[in-house]
Amino acid sequence: MAASYRPAPPCVLVFSGSDPSGGAGMQADIPAISALGCHPLSVPTALTVQDNVSVFAVHALDPELVRHQAQVLIDRFDIAAVKLGIAGSRENAETIAALIGQLRAKNPALPVVLDPVLANGKGDNLSKDDAARVIEPLYALATVITPNLNEAQCLCGDVPPLQQARELIRRGCQHVLLKGGHGAQQEDVVNRWYAGQPDAGESANWRWTRLPDEFHGSGCTLAAALSACLARGLAMREAIDLAQRYTQHALSTSYAIAAGQRIPNRIALFDTAH
Repeated sequence: MAASYRPAPPCVLVFSGSDPSGGAGMQADIPAISALGCHPLSVPTALTVQDNVSVFAVHALDPELVRHQAQVLIDRFDIAAVKLGIAGSRENAETIAALIGQLRAKNPALPVVLDPVLANGKGDNLSKDDAARVIEPLYALATVITPNLNEAQCLCGDVPPLQQARELIRRGCQHVLLKGGHGAQQEDVVNRWYAGQPDAGESANWRWTRLPDEFHGSGCTLAAALSACLARGLAMREAIDLAQRYTQHALSTSYAIAAGQRIPNRIALFDTAH
């Protein structure tokens, strides 16, 4: 039987931490990116000790090891997008910023999705340094940043969402997707997209029925899916829409491996057409 090879998929370069429970971080990024039709190139930045409830320890990898892993991939493969999860340390964030500078020198329009993960759902820290300070070198590189309500408040203060988005745009982020899945438990989850100049208003919003449970790695899933959609060449609005629909499907078909947060079903059958 003759081989039936598929065309080469776009490659997404991922920097994120390893979660041994298989629910968040790199273990969430890889299947989500694959499900959306792209190939993940994975560079771990930290090894974590965690389950589906708590983070017990975070061990940032050496910046030179992070750089070496990524440099080999950058030198060999065409990178269509970058997804950033936890850097683990300020030194790693600075190393990642320099690597993205290399990529942007070749492709100034390279999409970069920054998921500013500061803590897990329980509130456990995910960096050996001040997590909010760690991501400072990455703002100006972000095509889109995807904070939840708690993260936006930590980064920008307890001000209305519009002011938070404008502050993040002022710091250099081109787009802000402010997620409503964490924070005040309203009936629906409202995700708000802001784009353009620092004085721009809300560009669009999406409303989703709030599911009754908590989920491990939901934010990672959305950011990874968004990076894949942008790698495929979708415009920002279409990419955000498809990434959200995929994430909602993964959450609504999630499963439990123990008491605590449920695991999104990232390999569930899903129509990736847009």
